[in-house]
Amino acid sequence: MRYQFVDCRWELGSPEHGRELYLAGHVPGASFLDVDEDLSDLSVTGEGRHPLPSPERFAAAASRVGIGAGVTVVAYGSLGGAERLWWLLRHFGHDDCAVLAGGLDAWGGVLRSGPEEIEPGEFVPRLRADDTVSRDDLLGRLGDPTLVLVDARPANRWRGEPNPTDTTPGRIPGARNAPWAEPLPELPEGDLVAYCGSGVTGCVVLHRAFLRGREGRLYPGSWSDWSARGLPLEQGRVRGPR
Repeated sequence: MRYQFVDCRWELGSPEHGRELYLAGHVPGASFLDVDEDLSDLSVTGEGRHPLPSPERFAAAASRVGIGAGVTVVAYGSLGGAERLWWLLRHFGHDDCAVLAGGLDAWGGVLRSGPEEIEPGEFVPRLRADDTVSRDDLLGRLGDPTLVLVDARPANRWRGEPNPTDTTPGRIPGARNAPWAEPLPELPEGDLVAYCGSGVTGCVVLHRAFLRGREGRLYPGSWSDWSARGLPLEQGRVRGPR
């Protein structure tokens, strides 16, 4: 068993910034995966801003950065990048993975700048079929009391206030708010489903739930998919805890 650190830092709207940060300083030996290019497939249309990569596309990226059988991945990043990799690895059957708590800021060792020579791995995807939810699934379950639907976006976006990211402000009806940049609140029992703007920070909620011993599912298209289709939405505050 060997360990492979993977840097997944990124910035919404600035696709080159993550790689620039990696080259400026990273955990020695770490490889780099880009949220837009490697952990998504932006060539796919009609599935939100960060569609999931195909098994073949993800396997090629994972192999390139040294991930394969016998490798434990330790991901770190920003804005949910590390948790997105953690979720995708498990989605494609590689459970030997973890997220560095606190990210690079918590790394106590030296940093290294510049590119790394990474020994390629051989990643064989084994797709799970039970960890995602489609828009049609959610549409058919609106109002279902057994559904624990969690919106990982900041509270102002959950409330549907005008903002520069969401073309149509609002939330999926019945969604509770658990902002990704805040501690995970207590959630009721039920079928946990997380979403965000495009399926990245929703993985933060699922990772935190996993650390509490609870599995959940991801709506990959998230609000960028739902809102583009004229589906039901809510805005404003609601009574009771969300």
